Formats: sequence, structure tokens, C-alpha cells
Amino acid sequence: MPKRSKTFVNNRVLRAALTALGLCCTALGVLGIFLPLLPTVPLLLLAAACFARSSERFHGWLLEHPRLGPMIRGFLDGQGIPLRAKITAIGLIWLTIPISVLFFIPLLWAKVFLIAIGLCTTIYLLRLPVCEGGET
Repeated sequence: MPKRSKTFVNNRVLRAALTALGLCCTALGVLGIFLPLLPTVPLLLLAAACFARSSERFHGWLLEHPRLGPMIRGFLDGQGIPLRAKITAIGLIWLTIPISVLFFIPLLWAKVFLIAIGLCTTIYLLRLPVCEGGET
């Protein structure tokens, strides 16, 4: 049996669950290309993270895919994210959080927590570099 890298999960059940989650995230990410409110890049990043711990084959396939790979390779290589993705993510955060806070979340502590998450995520996104060809 070949020796596995330190990053792989040794538990077979957990590895299978991570692979299944990665496949689901990949499928949802592909749907996000066509559905405007479904976030493509975050789902593909989550899929890549799951595959990095569970399946070298799927991880390599995702990163080398001619359409999906370029969406996430820049982020994984530390080059940043496309400007359009940054604007879309921040816009969707601040479109959905106020609606959730005003109409769907009754608890004050949960409202404050959700706004804090939105602020932290926005700050994180603003600090990310914009990659070359950042308009796509």
C-alpha cells in the first residue's frame, strides 16, 4: 500500500465523506456558473479543500480542469481572486445579511453575530489581492 501524505485523512469513512462533500460542492459550484445567487468560487474552494484531504486524483482533476481550475488556482497560489468575484461576493453578503437580520432572525445576539461575520468576511475579501485579468 502506498504511503499517504500527511494531509490525507487516514479514517476511510471520513475520507469517503470528504470525497462525497467535495463532489457535491463541485456539482453545486458548476450550477453556480448558471445560477446567479449560487456562489461558484467558494464552493469550488471548499471542494478543493475536501479533495486535498481525501482524494489526490479528484484534487488534481479539479485544479487541472480547463474551466474550473483557473477559477480557484489563483487563490490557492496566493495570487488573489478576480475583481468580479470580489465585488459579487461582497455585494451578495450585504444584500442578504440585512434581509436576514430584518425579516428572518428574531434573536438579537444572532443578528449581531451575523453582522459580525459579514464584516469580518468583507474585510478579508477586501484584503485579498486582485489577480491578473481580474475582470473575469
